Amino acid sequence: MNKIAELSMLSHGYRRAIILLIAGAIAGLSVPPLFILPALFIALPIWVWCLDGAEKRAGWQRLFGPSFTIGFFFGLGYFLVSLHWIGAAFFVDGGWLLALMPFAILALAGFLALFWGFASLFAHIFWSDSVWRILSLTVFLSIFELLRSYLFTGFPFNLVGYSLTLNDQMSQITAIIGIQATSFLAILLGTMLALVWPKDERSLFSRLIPAFFIIIILGAQFSYGQYRIDNTKLIERSDIKLRLVQPAINQSQKWQVNARDEIIERLISLSKSKLNPNDAGINGVTYIIWPEAAIPFYLSDFPSYLAQFAVMLPLGKTLITGAPRKQFEQSKQFGQDGQDKSYNSILMINSSGEIISSYDKTHLVPLAEYLPFKNFFEKIGIKQFVPGNEGWEAGKLRKLMQAPGAPSFLPLICYEAIFSAQLGEEIDGADFILNLTNDGWFDGSIGAKQHFAHARIRAIEEGKSLVRVANTGITALVDPLGQVVASLKQGEQNVLDVVPLRPLEKTIFAKYKNQPYFIFLGFLLFILLVQKILFRNKNY
Repeated sequence: MNKIAELSMLSHGYRRAIILLIAGAIAGLSVPPLFILPALFIALPIWVWCLDGAEKRAGWQRLFGPSFTIGFFFGLGYFLVSLHWIGAAFFVDGGWLLALMPFAILALAGFLALFWGFASLFAHIFWSDSVWRILSLTVFLSIFELLRSYLFTGFPFNLVGYSLTLNDQMSQITAIIGIQATSFLAILLGTMLALVWPKDERSLFSRLIPAFFIIIILGAQFSYGQYRIDNTKLIERSDIKLRLVQPAINQSQKWQVNARDEIIERLISLSKSKLNPNDAGINGVTYIIWPEAAIPFYLSDFPSYLAQFAVMLPLGKTLITGAPRKQFEQSKQFGQDGQDKSYNSILMINSSGEIISSYDKTHLVPLAEYLPFKNFFEKIGIKQFVPGNEGWEAGKLRKLMQAPGAPSFLPLICYEAIFSAQLGEEIDGADFILNLTNDGWFDGSIGAKQHFAHARIRAIEEGKSLVRVANTGITALVDPLGQVVASLKQGEQNVLDVVPLRPLEKTIFAKYKNQPYFIFLGFLLFILLVQKILFRNKNY
């Protein structure tokens, strides 16, 4: 590591860019589903050492100067590795779109790397040759991780903190501080090894103090997690039982008109199946739950399918399914006709074949579910991934869903479950979280496992069971401690009968969300500013 430290500090130009790309790529191995935690401790110190050797710039040259490009290239490597699976979506339609795949992945990684570039830039403004530089990079990278979780609709995939959630014990810390503050901890610990090298006049013991500190903190994190798991009583519900259906419909087949009957027949057949000779099947459950967009057409256009669902459902049973939904909305402009708005929705259907409740997805995926700058992209032949010319409309509000006499739940569609502290006030009144997703776009990649690992943390943060139903996986029940109670393998065509557990007492994070963390970051910013003023004679 001593040679790597010296090389990082002395490198410049394209050599430094290559070093940082490789280091960022190594860091990308630390997040789900690989969870190679040592990669984070190998890679993050290189960022620090490169900033130690960064050339000084003044005025506007500082904006996109060495300190910015150091963070940018590290981030580029990180996001290229950790989000490469997004390219799998281009294989669904294939053809000329495959030529765009590498550019799309590079563009997304480059956009997200901008946040890390600016974090590096601001960190270097407060840089010093002391331990303060570790705090500076930790604070500003944490701030910009927050910003990328909220700005431009937000994209909080692979926050650095997920590297510290590699098992049930380590994950429990998010019940106290959430995944954002866990990212602060991961960055702080990951950068501290930069204090060990390069070698200097300090004794070996003095140099290794940061390493001892890291071991103590990680040990304390694991120990707390084990204590919480051992001393938390989980209570199973007795008022509901859910049948989760994972149909494993191939994404290339899903929206084909001639495949509708086959898809519905598979869903109904799986829903009515018996897992063993003594299984009551559909009669022994309360809810039958199908994944996101399981019904690949508008039921308002084909109402006869509702009659099939009524035949399938025993009296008093309820079907919950993902499906597109149309709603006519009158134009607000005088003299213009209204138009149909399309939504990515969850529908609740009773045993009479009536739609008794619905939820429209509020947090849409840019480029996948709607097309920003639509006129520009359409001119060059690019459209959103979902079928149709207009994409989806965003739902107006988040709400609880509840069948008569049954507990309420918070519905989330697809990647809505990755947004920590952004589930809305409604989460407080929910008995459990229901997440319907497709993930068929990313078959054969690590995407489904990564998506599931992110959603699992919401159960721990909120202290509520997570019921997840996916088209091709991963379908699972996660208890309020984030432990996977039961699951189906990715690509498996099957059903899973589960009983959610009762919510825990409100977690510290559920009570206060990120507010204490914001105050903490503000305090650290103030400390850095004071430190900068006191040592303003040093220029970095």
